[in-house]
Amino acid sequence: MKKNKIFNDLAYMKLVKNILENDEFTKRENFEHHINKSVYDHCLYVSYYSYKIAKKLHLDEKSAAIGGLLHDFYDEPWICNIEKKNFFEKHGFVHAKKSLLNSKKHFSNLIDKKVENIILRHMFPLNIIPPKYMESWIVSFVDKYTSLEIFLKPKYIPIYLGIKKGGKNER
Repeated sequence: MKKNKIFNDLAYMKLVKNILENDEFTKRENFEHHINKSVYDHCLYVSYYSYKIAKKLHLDEKSAAIGGLLHDFYDEPWICNIEKKNFFEKHGFVHAKKSLLNSKKHFSNLIDKKVENIILRHMFPLNIIPPKYMESWIVSFVDKYTSLEIFLKPKYIPIYLGIKKGGKNER
């Protein structure tokens, strides 16, 4: 989906405009996430598709949109991180908590129990506590679906899984 279509959806933009225009959030345009996609773009797509699904199902589309945008709002690009870490301290296990802390720091007025659950539980089943709300499940599934693109280029799978270090400079 083209960004223009998302940015032209006025109902969606009304919900998320303050996040998308926030300087701290826009820094994620420079954080590589998946193959040639920034964290910003990834979160935008997860947010928008989650919003559309929640709206179609007559659920809380606002929480889905906000939680989808903030689910990967961590502090630093993970894919180029060369620091050795224990298995359970790797990005997949800890970034949801880091994203929630960062979200509360920058957007405390937007974080309620549902948005908090969306952010914390989007990595289920890697994070073993399942999502509590339907909107949390939607964001989790959309996140996984949009991440399947990694399988289009199998040589990048070890980087994505954290088995091999990589990033734009090592490809």
